[in-house]
Amino acid sequence: MEFRNLRLYQPDGSFRTGELVLSGDRIAATPASADACDMDGLYAIPGLIDIHFHGCAGHDFGEASEQAISAMARYQAENGVCAICPATMTAPEEQLAAMMRAAAAYRTERCGAALEGIYLEGPFLAETRRGAQNGAYLQNPDADLFRRLQEEAQGLIRLCALAPELPGGLDMIEQLVGEVRLSLAHTEADYDTACEAFRRGAREVTHLFNAMPPMTHREPGLIGAALDNDEVGIELIADGVHVHPAAVRAAFRLFESRIILISDSMSAAGLGDGDYTLGGQDVTVRDGRATLRGGSSLAGSTANLFECLQRVVKMGIPLGEAVRSASTNPARAIGIEHDYGTLEPGKLANILLLDDDLNLNTVILRGQIM
Repeated sequence: MEFRNLRLYQPDGSFRTGELVLSGDRIAATPASADACDMDGLYAIPGLIDIHFHGCAGHDFGEASEQAISAMARYQAENGVCAICPATMTAPEEQLAAMMRAAAAYRTERCGAALEGIYLEGPFLAETRRGAQNGAYLQNPDADLFRRLQEEAQGLIRLCALAPELPGGLDMIEQLVGEVRLSLAHTEADYDTACEAFRRGAREVTHLFNAMPPMTHREPGLIGAALDNDEVGIELIADGVHVHPAAVRAAFRLFESRIILISDSMSAAGLGDGDYTLGGQDVTVRDGRATLRGGSSLAGSTANLFECLQRVVKMGIPLGEAVRSASTNPARAIGIEHDYGTLEPGKLANILLLDDDLNLNTVILRGQIM
C-alpha cells in the first residue's frame, strides 16, 4: 500500500507532509509511486501503546483467560491501540500465577492488539495508599515472589510496581535491576526514599498524582524526586477524572518529554454506566466515573487510550506531544521501540489516520487496514 499527502508524525513530536509505503507488515523505505493514494492531509501517527490498563469491553485481565485477553485485544485495536501491556490487581499468588499463565499461552490474533507484556501492579503496595487495590492481599516486596511469577509468565512481565518505603523495597529494586522495569506506586515514600529508589534503579512513576502524597514546598515527596531524576518515566491518566486538566498541563510542562499516557481502564471501558468488578471487588460506574461500591475510591478509568489522547489535546497539549506520550514513550519504557512508537522505515506498520478533529479515520494494524 502507498499513501501520499499525509501529515506524518516525527519522533521529535513535529509533523511534516509526506508519504508512506507499506511492505507486508512493515513500513518501507522506498518512495511512493505516482499511483499512491492521496490522503488529503490526514494526520498519520503510530499506533498507540497502553502499558497500564486492567480491562475493557466487559473483561478484566484478572479473569486469567485467553478469551478475555482476546476480547480486550480486539477492542483495543479497534480504538487505535496496537500493543498492550495489561495490568494485574493485588491478589493471592495463585491467582496472579493464573494470569501469568494465561498471558504466556495467548497468541496475538490478526485483528487484535499485540500482547507485548504484563504490568505487575500489586501486591507490593502501601496499605495507606492502596486505593482500589485489595488490602487483604498486600505484602512486603519480595523478589523471589516476583521471579516465581515471571517464570509463570515466561518472561512477559515488563513492569513491576512497588512502594519503596516498605520493608525490603529498596533491596528488591536493587535485586531486580536488569530483570524488569521498576515503578514506584501506591506509596507514602518521602523525597529521600524516592531518590534512593531511583538511585538503585527504579525508572518509572505509576499514575502520577494518584495514590501518592502531594508535592509541597517543604515535603516534595515522590513527585519532587521524579522531577530531579531525568531518566524516570512518568505515567499519567488523562481520562478527565483522575487528574484535573490544569494538573495535566502542569505535568507536561514539568516533565517535558517524559510523560507516558496510560488509560488505567477497567472492564467498563467501551460500555456504559452500571455495576462491574475490578480485582474481585464490586465497582459502580456512574457518569463514566468508576468507584468502589459504597466508597469514594476511584477504581480505574472508563476511557481507552485513544480517548485519553483526544482529551489531553483538548486540555491544551500539542498533538505531537500527546502522540509521543501515547506511543513513542511507552514503546521505550517496555523495550519495544525497535518495532513500535514511530513511523520510521523498518518498523511495524501500525498506523492511525486522523482528521483535523482527531477523529479516527483508519486503523492500519501490522500492515492491514482494519
